[in-house]
Amino acid sequence: MADTWLPSLKTATPQEGFDLATKMARVGVKVTQPSAEIRDKLRAAYDQDTAQLIASSQVIAVHFQTVAAANNYWRD
Repeated sequence: MADTWLPSLKTATPQEGFDLATKMARVGVKVTQPSAEIRDKLRAAYDQDTAQLIASSQVIAVHFQTVAAANNYWRD
């Protein structure tokens, strides 16, 4: 990933922060497994596995905590 895709953790709203946290999780998967073909094949292994889906949600939650802290929890 040569391009800079994350210039800042700052977002205007919590919704934008959650969207960023979700993107961070997705980019993390792409960095870990750069092959789109393999990711597509692996999707069948987790798309109906509740434990793996919950784990994915946990990753997003951790990223959201980071984004929220960087935005001072959107306080004025």
